Amino acid sequence: PPHHAIFILATTEKHKLLPTILSRCQIYDFQRITIEDIVEHLRYVASQEGFTVDDDALNVIARKADGGMRDALSIFDQVAASSGGNITYQTTIENLNILDYDYYFRLTDALLDGNVPEALLVFDSVLRAGFGAQLFVNGLSSHFRDLMVSKDAATLPLLDVGTAVAEQYARQAERCDKAFLYKAMDLSNRCDLDYRISNNKRLLVELMLIKNAVNSNKSTKVLADQLASPDAKIIVTTIQKLSSFIRGKPKHDVYAQHVVLIFDECHRSQFGEMHTAITKHFKHYH
Repeated sequence: PPHHAIFILATTEKHKLLPTILSRCQIYDFQRITIEDIVEHLRYVASQEGFTVDDDALNVIARKADGGMRDALSIFDQVAASSGGNITYQTTIENLNILDYDYYFRLTDALLDGNVPEALLVFDSVLRAGFGAQLFVNGLSSHFRDLMVSKDAATLPLLDVGTAVAEQYARQAERCDKAFLYKAMDLSNRCDLDYRISNNKRLLVELMLIKNAVNSNKSTKVLADQLASPDAKIIVTTIQKLSSFIRGKPKHDVYAQHVVLIFDECHRSQFGEMHTAITKHFKHYH
């Protein structure tokens, strides 16, 4: 080929190319543009065009662009045209039909308080605002992830949000136990995976929220207080007697069935009624 000709081979599967080809190439690995670089460039464009911008709005646009500067500029132009050059966080999420962070902060507060009714009401308000349930679940998973990275100074650079929102994450992260966040991310991820095959999608999401509320710090403290009560000590003693009795008997199916009945009824009963449930089934062994 002539000296002025340059051949460009673009691929996302470099590992499949033969070594003889790779050895004759100058290799440049391209990556997605970071959110910080996109925000910086959009801020420069806004200053050149005379637009007033909100940093939180620019972060939303950058995240929506998913690493592409061309997409970011297109979205920026769309929002600027509809807002008259005054680009705020509120006008941005309205134009792009993005769920507000506030929903997730309110919901997480309700979950941490073990307030199931409030959590269900927040979810209902999301649906009434016209957002899909699966979009909500995906956003909730991301919210839990952002809370997790906000708990450690070493992972703070992984939080790609504006300054004001980052401060909200920092405050709420202080209330969250790491075990709660790990479990919450797992529950929301499972909900997302099961969403497509579920016949009752709303119930699936509501059950996930209920489980997260039960998994909260406050619910755990309430359970710990209950376990320290006199009733709990009686229950534990009764279970120990039952286990000792069963170990001394032949392993017939009838014993296994009664054990299942005991724990099934305990699971469905109020905590204060567990002793009655266990005692009733324990009589079957005498």
